[in-house]
Amino acid sequence: MVGQSPGEGRAAVLLQPFVHQVGGHTSMLTYDEHTVCKPLVLQELSFYESLPLAMRQFTPQYKGIVSVHLKKDSLGNLTLIASPSLGQQDSTGGDPAVTLWHKCKWSHTQVTKTFKDSCPGKMLLRTDLQYHTDSLLEEANGKQPERKSYNPWGLHCHRQHLNRMSSKHNENKLHQFLLLENVVSKCSYPCILDLKMGTRQHGDDASEEKKARHIKKCEQSTSASLGVRICGMQVYQADTGHFLCKDKYFGRKLSAEGFRQTLRQFLCTGNQLRTDLLEPIILRLKALLAVIRKQSSYRFYSSSLLIIYDGQEHKESADHHLPFPKTHSTNPCRVDVRMIDFAHTTFKGSKSNPNSTLYDGPDHGYIFGLENLIKILQSLSEGK
Repeated sequence: MVGQSPGEGRAAVLLQPFVHQVGGHTSMLTYDEHTVCKPLVLQELSFYESLPLAMRQFTPQYKGIVSVHLKKDSLGNLTLIASPSLGQQDSTGGDPAVTLWHKCKWSHTQVTKTFKDSCPGKMLLRTDLQYHTDSLLEEANGKQPERKSYNPWGLHCHRQHLNRMSSKHNENKLHQFLLLENVVSKCSYPCILDLKMGTRQHGDDASEEKKARHIKKCEQSTSASLGVRICGMQVYQADTGHFLCKDKYFGRKLSAEGFRQTLRQFLCTGNQLRTDLLEPIILRLKALLAVIRKQSSYRFYSSSLLIIYDGQEHKESADHHLPFPKTHSTNPCRVDVRMIDFAHTTFKGSKSNPNSTLYDGPDHGYIFGLENLIKILQSLSEGK
């Protein structure tokens, strides 16, 4: 590889914010239609590289590592460019240059600028976002959005990430990013609930200040009482054609009853409660619970759980007497449950942090959260 440029023989990929990011603080970026990428953290890489077989169906597929660098365009706007190196694990088997970027009807610059102008500080992000997402895209396009609006949380994270990178590094600095499966790529209208799981959120490496801050957040939210709190949400509203969005600030304020009502809201696509989704979600959560109970020494501190379904209701799911397509025979509603964000996950044999605390048995805080989540969903299923 000596003398060879990072992307020689392969087209460079212009990365854009992942428009369906509903939570977290690290910027998720779109690499191609089926792949997202995020800054590499060794502890997370170690988790994916030694992932237990039983957990693979509940995590995004790990697709490799890509080099990323900052680039300033002629107008002075910062963008991120991925440079796939030869010999790197191919993320899709297709042309990596064919990204969602080319399919967008607005430019990265316009969206970022519009978002910056329309969002002074964090005030917008601390409110119900259902009204603001539409005006964002309307201004960026110069016309009404075509049935879809987007969650601004990913743009917020992306802008902060670009600012951090540009202040610390020059354009030539190469950054390593993880390539991961885009778990909502098959959804036409991805409805996503991001749940922060467990009764403890700080990692073993947290400073005393950070530890105290996370403990306080848990005590003041449903993390302490239920072992789970809402970190972000978007729900497609079929009656309006737009997404209803909630952020982590909303989730932190919820009581146990507020959490339950928000779960119900997550399953409402405007006019009706999608009761057909409850059983497949509960079954998937029970399957995950069985797997987590068997993972000795794992602690999934600060990780999230995504519950996903397609907001575009299919005729098959509306009429249970019709045969389902083969691709969805066991999951007609396209329900999915995935664990994400493992930067603070620790386990016996972790290569990234061999001196971290060793734990015995399964993650009881995570299990507590899963059990409560299942109970609440079951109560909704019973109409209580």
